[in-house]
Amino acid sequence: QDSLFASMVEAPADPILKTATDYAADPSPNKVNLGIGAYRTEEGKPYILPAVRDAEVEMLKELGGKQNKEYSSIDGPAELKTLTQSLVFGADSPAFKSGRICSVQALSGTGSLRVCGEFIKAHLPQAKTIYISDPTWGNHFAIFERAGIETATYPYFDSKTLGFDFAGMMKTLKSAPAGSVILLHACAHNPTGVDPSEDQWKQIATVCQERKLIPLMDSAYQGYATGDLDKDAYAIRLFESMGMEFFLCQSFAKNLGLYGERIGMLHIVCSDADKAKKVLSQLKLVIRPMYSNPPIHGAQLVIKILGDAERCNAWKQQLAEMATRIHEVRALLRGGLEKKGTPGKWDHITSQIGMFSYTGLSEPMCERLIKEHHIYLLKSGRISMAGLNKGNMEYMVNAVDEVVRTCGR
Repeated sequence: QDSLFASMVEAPADPILKTATDYAADPSPNKVNLGIGAYRTEEGKPYILPAVRDAEVEMLKELGGKQNKEYSSIDGPAELKTLTQSLVFGADSPAFKSGRICSVQALSGTGSLRVCGEFIKAHLPQAKTIYISDPTWGNHFAIFERAGIETATYPYFDSKTLGFDFAGMMKTLKSAPAGSVILLHACAHNPTGVDPSEDQWKQIATVCQERKLIPLMDSAYQGYATGDLDKDAYAIRLFESMGMEFFLCQSFAKNLGLYGERIGMLHIVCSDADKAKKVLSQLKLVIRPMYSNPPIHGAQLVIKILGDAERCNAWKQQLAEMATRIHEVRALLRGGLEKKGTPGKWDHITSQIGMFSYTGLSEPMCERLIKEHHIYLLKSGRISMAGLNKGNMEYMVNAVDEVVRTCGR
C-alpha cells in the first residue's frame, strides 16, 4: 500500500539553523560559530543573566504559593502588559497613560509577528501588501506570506558603501499604496547592523504618516544595541509622539537572554482607549484557535525583573555590559584587519550596531571560511559578533585576510 506521504519531498534546511548543525558536527578544535544570533560570553559560553537567575530562585521559593502551573489568560498577565508597555514606550508616554495601547503576550518576536499578520489579514482589508527591507531577517517573508499577505521589498542596504540606502528606501515608501504595511526594525537592523539616524527616522515617520502607510515595528534588541534602553526605543517613541496608530512586536530573547522561553509581546497603539479595547477582543480571537494561551514561565520572569526596581536596575547594568562587549569585539575585528592590511575598507564593522555585522565578504569568501577555516557564517556575509572574543579574534582576522586575498575583492 502506498504511503500517505509517498509524494512528500524533503524541505531544504533553514540556512541559519543548518549553520549551527554543521558547526556542531565539525571536529575541528579551531571552529568558530558566527551563525546563530545568541549572546556568548568572552569564554564563548551561553549567558544566563544574574538578574534572571535571581528571579528564578525567587520563583522557585514561591512555587506552590504565589507561583503555580495554571493556564494563563489568552492575552497574558495584566501586570506584564503594563511593565512591557512602560519599558518600550516610556512611563510618560501619552498613549501609555491614556490606555490607548492594546497588548497581548506572544511567543517571542516570531509569534508576535505571526499573530500580527493574522490580525492584519482578518481586519485590515486595505493592507494588501507588507513592505520588508532588503535584506531582512530570514523568517519575515515566510511569516507574512503564511498569513496570506502579499510581500514586497524596499531598498535598505547599499552594497557599495556597506551602509544605509536611505534614498532608495524613501523612494519606495513614497510610491507605496496607501494602507500598505511597512515593516521597520526598531533598532539594530538584522542582518546589516545599519540603522537610520534620528533625522532619517523623522523623515521615515513623516512619509508613513502623510502616505497613510501602516508601520509595523520589530523590536528585538532594545538595550542590546547601544546599552541604553531609552536610546534604542527612539524610533518607537517618535512614531507614538506623532500620534500614529501602529503595531509593535517586542521580544525578550536577546536583551534578557530568554531565547528558549519564547517570551514576547504584541502592542498596538490605537487612537483611543475604546478602540484599544475592541482591538484586544479581536486579537484574542486570533490567539485562541492558534495556541489558546501563552506560556507562563517567561512571563513571570519578565514581571519579576521589570517589576522589581533593584532587580531591574541590575538587569540594565548587565545589559549595558553585554552591549559593551559587542562594541569591543567590533573594534578588535576592525583594528585587526586594518593593522594586517587586509584589502578593502573595514570601518563599517564599527559603524554598524547590534548583534550582527554585514561584513561585505562575498559568497566564495564565506564558503572558503567555512571549508578551509571552520568559521561558520551565513553565505551573505552576515556574522554574529557575539561568537567572537579575544581568544579567537586573531584566528578570525588571519582567516578573513586569507580568504579576501585568495578570492580577491
